[in-house]
Amino acid sequence: MFSFTVQPQVTVPLSHLINVLHSMKSSVGSSSSVTCKSRNHKEHLSDSEQHCTEPVLNLRELGLSDLGAQQLDELVNRVFPRLSPQEAPLTLGGQTAWRTSHLSTNSFFYNKHGFSCGSMPVSTPVFSRQHPSPLQCVGTELQYWPVLIQSRGFKTLRTKTRRLQSGQDRPVESEGFTPSFMKGFLSRDKGFEVESLDSLLKNKSIPDGQQDAFKRGFAEGFLKAQALTQRTQDSLRRTRLILLVLLLVGLYGISKTPFISGLDSAVDPVQMKNVTFEHVKGVEEAKNELQDVVEFLKNPQKFTALGGKLPKGVLLVGPPGTGKTLLARAVAGEADVPFYYASGSEFDEMFVGVGASRIRNLFREAKANAPCVIFIDELDSVGGKRIESPMHPYSRQTINQLLAEMDGFKTNEGVIIIGATNFPEALDNALIRPGRFDMQVTVPKPDVKGRTEILNWYLKKIKVDPAIEANIIARGTVGFSGADLENLVNQAALKAAVDGKDMVTLKELEFAKDKILMGPERRSAEIDLKNKQITAYHESGHAIVAYYTKDAMPINKATIMPRGPSLGHVSMLPENDRWSETRSQLLAQMDVSMGGRVAEEIIFGHEYITTGASSDFDSATKIAKMMVTRFGMCEKLGVMTYTDMTAQSPETQAAVEHEIRLILKDSYERAKALLKSHAKEHRNLADALLMYETLDAKEIQLVLEGKTLETR
Repeated sequence: MFSFTVQPQVTVPLSHLINVLHSMKSSVGSSSSVTCKSRNHKEHLSDSEQHCTEPVLNLRELGLSDLGAQQLDELVNRVFPRLSPQEAPLTLGGQTAWRTSHLSTNSFFYNKHGFSCGSMPVSTPVFSRQHPSPLQCVGTELQYWPVLIQSRGFKTLRTKTRRLQSGQDRPVESEGFTPSFMKGFLSRDKGFEVESLDSLLKNKSIPDGQQDAFKRGFAEGFLKAQALTQRTQDSLRRTRLILLVLLLVGLYGISKTPFISGLDSAVDPVQMKNVTFEHVKGVEEAKNELQDVVEFLKNPQKFTALGGKLPKGVLLVGPPGTGKTLLARAVAGEADVPFYYASGSEFDEMFVGVGASRIRNLFREAKANAPCVIFIDELDSVGGKRIESPMHPYSRQTINQLLAEMDGFKTNEGVIIIGATNFPEALDNALIRPGRFDMQVTVPKPDVKGRTEILNWYLKKIKVDPAIEANIIARGTVGFSGADLENLVNQAALKAAVDGKDMVTLKELEFAKDKILMGPERRSAEIDLKNKQITAYHESGHAIVAYYTKDAMPINKATIMPRGPSLGHVSMLPENDRWSETRSQLLAQMDVSMGGRVAEEIIFGHEYITTGASSDFDSATKIAKMMVTRFGMCEKLGVMTYTDMTAQSPETQAAVEHEIRLILKDSYERAKALLKSHAKEHRNLADALLMYETLDAKEIQLVLEGKTLETR
C-alpha cells in the first residue's frame, strides 16, 4: 500500500489522497465518475455508479488547507499521469470522463494482467484509459456510445488482505437485480456498520465535561448486555441438555413397555396342582364332559391310535359366577399340565398389531411347553363378530390371528384351548365352527342340590353351628350362582364377627341372604307410626293371601324393616326348584301380588291407598301378559303366541289388552274376597309385625293359628 506524507505529522494512504484530489477536479463530475460516500450520509446510486469504499477526507484533515490554487493544480498534475495526445480522454457533454477502468476484456488473462499473451508491454499503469474500439468510435459519432459500452461481465471478489487494507469488513454489494425477500435473507446476518465511539460523541454534540461519563456509561451498558447474553446462552444450553436427557429417558421407557414387546406378561404358565374337580361343585354334567379332555392331555395316543381326534377348543358357556374359570383350572390341575391364562381384553389395545402379536407369542410359548391348557376368559371381547368399521379398520387383525393359530395345530400336538363367555351369540361364526371351538359345554346356575353342595363346601371353611341345615338356605336362594353363595357365607361370617359370636348360626345366614336379595337394613330411617301401620297391613295382606292360597309358594319371612328401596318385604320359599309352572301357580302368584293393595283398600279406604304396590302390579301384569301372548292360557285368543304386538292388527291388540285386564281384575277380586274372609287373622298378623318387625315362617303360622308369640 502506497502512502504520501504531506506534512511531518500527517501520513495518509495514496488512494485517499487521490480520491480527494480527484473529487476536486472540475473535470470529474460526469455520470461515470466514482462518487465517494460518507458512512454517516449514504445515498442510493444509479446502475452506472459504484460504491467507493475509501473514506472521505477533506483538505483540513490532510493538512493541505494552506495550499493555493496554483500549488494545488501542480500537485494534481503530478499525481495524475499525463496522457499522450493519442490517449486523450473521450469527452461527453464537454467534460473529460476520467475514471478507473473496471471493464472486462475478452480474456481473463488480459483482464488480470493488462496485456495479452502475445505482446509484453513495458509497463502497466495503475490508472489507464480503455482504448476506444471501432464500436465506441461509431457510438461517439452517433452520441449513443455510453449505452453501447459493455458493462461488467463478471467481478472478482477482493481478497481478504485488500478488504483489511481498505478498512471495510464487508464486500461491496452488487447493484444487480435481487428480489426483496432474498435481500432480507442474505442481509439478516450482516450487522449495521459499526460507528466509532469518538464519531458518536462528535455527532451527538456531547459536551467535553460529559464525555467521560458517557464513555463510562457506554462501557457499563456493554458489559451488562454481555453478561445478560452470557446468562441467556447458559440457560438455553441447560434447557437443551435437560430436554435431551428427558427424550432419552422417554425413549428408553417406551422400549421397555410391555405393549411394545408383545404378550410378555401373559406367557408365563401356572401349575394348577392344588385345583381339581373335587373343588368344583354343582356342575356335574360339565365336569363329566371335561373328563375326556383330561384323558386326552394325559394320554393323547389313546385317542389318536384309532384315528380319532378330540376337539381343538372347548367353549364354556354360562352366566357369570357359575364356575367357568374354576373348571378350566381344574382341567389343568387334573392333567397336571401348564396352565396359560389370558383375558380377552388383554389383546385389545390402541396400538395396531399388538393384539395379533400377543396371540402369536401366547401360542408359540404354549406349543413349546405342550401338553398344556390355554384359557382365554371373556372370549367375546376378542372373538366378536367381524364387521367393517371405518372407526376401527384394524379391529379384525386379532381375531384373524386367533383363527389362524387354531388352524395350525396338529391332531396330537397336546394343546387344548378353553374359552369362556357369557354371550355365545356375540362370537364370530368362524370361531365356533368344527375344527376350532367345536365343543360347547354349558355351565348353568346350580339347582337346589348343587346349591346345597356349594354351601356345604364353603361352610366347612368357617366356624359354623352344627345344627345348620344347608338345604334350608339352598331352598331360599333360588337363582344364586356359586359366587353368590360364596359371598353369602362370607357375609354371614362377617356379621357373626361384628356381633361378637364365636360361630355362625342360621340367623346370620338369613341376615346375609336378605342383605343380598333386598339390600342392607335402613335402621336409621325415621318412619312415623301411620306409615308403619300402612306397611304392616300391606305386608300382612301378602302373607295372608300366600298362606291361604292353594298353589302359592310357602312363606319364608315377613318384615317391615326398610331394606333398599322398599319399606317391607315378604319372601317366599319354594320347596323345590320349579322347572315349569302351571296356570294355577301363575294365578296364585298374581293373587299374592294383589294382596298388598287390597289390604290397604279394605283397612284404610279407597282414598288412602298408597304407591307401595307399584312393583306388585309390575310383576302381576308381566305374568298376565305372558299367559295371554306366550303361554296360550287364554280361551278367547286360543293357543297362539304374539311375540311382536306392533305387527298385529288393531283388533288383535285390543283383544289381547282386554284379556290381560280381565285376568288382572279376576285376581284382584279373589284377593279381596280372601282378605275379607280372614279379617281377624289379617289384623293379628299386622299387630305382630308392628311389635316384632320381622317374623319367620313358624312365627307367622303361630299368629294365624291364634297363638301368642314368645317375648324376644
